[in-house]
Amino acid sequence: MRKPYTTGPETARLEHRAFNVDDAPEFFALNSNPEVMRLTGEPLLPSLDAAKEAIVQYPDFDEVGYGRWACVLKQTREIIGFCGLKYLPEIDAVDLGYRFRPEYWGHGFATEACEACLEFGFDTLLLREIFGFVHPENVASIRVLEKVGMQSDGDVIYDGLQALRYVKHAPEIGG
Repeated sequence: MRKPYTTGPETARLEHRAFNVDDAPEFFALNSNPEVMRLTGEPLLPSLDAAKEAIVQYPDFDEVGYGRWACVLKQTREIIGFCGLKYLPEIDAVDLGYRFRPEYWGHGFATEACEACLEFGFDTLLLREIFGFVHPENVASIRVLEKVGMQSDGDVIYDGLQALRYVKHAPEIGG
């Protein structure tokens, strides 16, 4: 395997990089917030120690070379969320996922980060398709996936929960 992409694409307002253990307080604040986690299907992180452990044990960069990156706001250097690609071996697919602190919702950060991550997936990783899974009630995330050109691909059961599946295919070369 090639060297892992622990830094990701830059956008006008965001840098993407792997989380490190020093980011545990921000990671914990994001992933223990009931408002953020309500429609993810994932449990709340119970403690700062659990956040540190999750960062240390995150296998994706070592196993597949890419993963979910911290989204760092260039203007203030604070972590405002995460966005990135995750390989899902159980369905042999790559998922675009993101999560942002509520005070940054509605400012275009999710769309900006997702566009950059999709481009990275197609241009750098040479992926043929990328999926997005979203809870049917998560209207804001559905809107983000549609804004970045993903198309509805039906209903699925994902992690034991009903989800909508969105997909975007790699642009045709020379097409």
